[in-house]
Amino acid sequence: MISRYTRPEMGRIWSEENRFQKWLDVELAAAETLAEAGIVPRGAAQKLRERARIDVKRINEIEAKVRHDVIAFTMAVQETVGDTEAGRWLHYGLTSNDVVDTAQALLIREGSHLIEKKIEALGEVLERRAWEFKDTPEIGRTHGIHAEPITFGLKIANWYAENRRDLARFQVAAQQMAVGKISGAVGTCTHLGPEIEEKICQRLGLATAPITSQVIERDRHAQYLSTLAVVAASLERICTEIRHLQRTEVREVEEPFGGEQRGSSAMPHKRNPVSSEQICGLARVVRGNATAAFENIALWHERDISHSSVERIILPDSTTLVDYMLHKTTEIVANMKVFPERMQRNLNATLGLVFSGQLLQDLVEHGAPREDAYKWVQIHAMAAWESETSFRDRVAGDANVRKFMDEKALAHTFDLHRQLRAVDAIFRRVFGSRTPEA
Repeated sequence: MISRYTRPEMGRIWSEENRFQKWLDVELAAAETLAEAGIVPRGAAQKLRERARIDVKRINEIEAKVRHDVIAFTMAVQETVGDTEAGRWLHYGLTSNDVVDTAQALLIREGSHLIEKKIEALGEVLERRAWEFKDTPEIGRTHGIHAEPITFGLKIANWYAENRRDLARFQVAAQQMAVGKISGAVGTCTHLGPEIEEKICQRLGLATAPITSQVIERDRHAQYLSTLAVVAASLERICTEIRHLQRTEVREVEEPFGGEQRGSSAMPHKRNPVSSEQICGLARVVRGNATAAFENIALWHERDISHSSVERIILPDSTTLVDYMLHKTTEIVANMKVFPERMQRNLNATLGLVFSGQLLQDLVEHGAPREDAYKWVQIHAMAAWESETSFRDRVAGDANVRKFMDEKALAHTFDLHRQLRAVDAIFRRVFGSRTPEA
């Protein structure tokens, strides 16, 4: 992933140095477990632990000649051990993917810890801002058209609820990836046996895949990548909404704009939602990577290498992008400007049209035939829309409507507080007994 979208902690996780170190961690765990079982001399395992080191430059030099990264790795590590007797026990009984797949699980576990923390951090910001605007009226929109009143807090609480589902989904997917395998070239545990495999994985803090081919099956990876894509899509949903609400004609919300920031090289007045647009664009990349992960599930027989080159890109890039996107979206939501007065103005812009649904329901409740009531309300709604006149005044002057509803009943119909009376109950369903102070 390019440095522009790489946060330092995630960048370190996917560095060559850390990747080879995880390979070495697997090798040392195997040697020490085998030493405990009396298969590898204890002195050899101890020397490997004390002396074995990673030299990225040397590994790359050897790989340029042998064209096999794991062989280059083992050769370079043996050089650092400086003891032929101890060095010969490095990689004993293992095949390349025993090391690579198990180490990959360790890398993904590290990356997943960062992502999980950032999902949690976004949730905290969403919860805080939802309570902040719980009672701030805003027009709800369907198909981009004014529908019925909501509050801006409800909108954010909706994002928060999705964030909680993202967290639960991600925890499951990350757990599915936290497995190792030391089962050999075709998954038969021929050389070391199932018990040794389990002990090595346990030493590394991983579960053991119950059955594998030469590789851990890639449905796990597809689930993980698709979950990252869902997380990215949730962030895209938030940022798409902010982009719409920042439009000049709407201007209910504005993403943060720095003091030295400039929006356009040609138009000094511009304050564009560039960060939100960036998130929406990057979500497409993560979705594309998830598609590649699905393509990796079907490999030839007990394994081919077609998945390997793909994963060298999609695993680091997707975790790096989602880590960046979560950080960026959290900043946007935490610092976005909100304009309640503009929300109120937009809510009133259609001069009461947004209460048409409530009027229909109230007419029926007061005894009007539904089809007749629908026609009366629609006629006045369309006329008010086209002439930009008061919908309430029009229906108040209609004898058909007044036959069933007096002025007091109409006032109840057009009461904004009535429309929003369930907000507290919805917040209790989303946040439970928690309050902003809690």
